[in-house]
Amino acid sequence: MPDKDEVRLQVFLAHCGVASRRASEQIILDGRVSVNGTVITELGTKVTASDVVAVDGKQVFQEEKKRYVLLNKPAGFVCSASDEKGRKVAADLIQGAFRERLYNVGRLDMYSKGMIFFTNDGEFARILSHPSSQLEKEYIVETSQDVPDDFPARFERGIRVNNVFYRCLRCEILRPRKIKIVLIEGKNREIRTVLESVGLGTHSLVRVRIGNVYLDDLRPGDFRELSEREVRSLLQSCAR
Repeated sequence: MPDKDEVRLQVFLAHCGVASRRASEQIILDGRVSVNGTVITELGTKVTASDVVAVDGKQVFQEEKKRYVLLNKPAGFVCSASDEKGRKVAADLIQGAFRERLYNVGRLDMYSKGMIFFTNDGEFARILSHPSSQLEKEYIVETSQDVPDDFPARFERGIRVNNVFYRCLRCEILRPRKIKIVLIEGKNREIRTVLESVGLGTHSLVRVRIGNVYLDDLRPGDFRELSEREVRSLLQSCAR
């Protein structure tokens, strides 16, 4: 970035692999960012490549290589940069494998398993996370009891729980206690909440697909980089 080209501070942080633009905004508001030794809390602040930008006292630099990583998250790991309760963090599973600072795109709750992306590309994260992306996410769920025959149609039409409306794109019963669910814009703990509303517990919840990228035979705790074709496919899916 030439010195004369100014960018907003949150954009600069995203290019440094600190976090997505939106998450970087909160980091700024929290007073964790300084520019040339001065703590900044204004989102309109602009910087250039010649400015010294630090997060939590440590200088950050723009990263030239963009990384896109798929992790098969096991249960028991939280999707956050750190956890105040001392729980295991999903990012720890890829720590040391890449020089760049990577952060997760979207989330899976602590007890859910399967696909989660990590990147240092703020624009990629923003596009995939935006509600308008219409990016499909597919889950395989094992339940505590047999799934009622009418449940798929009800979930596809929409189910209201505690004044919150939940609706999936598709739902299919694979076996009496195993279903496939496809969401577009998943709310926090959506599948678990909806199942609980009809008296079903969740024994296992695995995200097996995002867009045209599948988990396939990647083992829990393992990860791989996305191919250029997969990255293009994800971005093209969001642009439709």
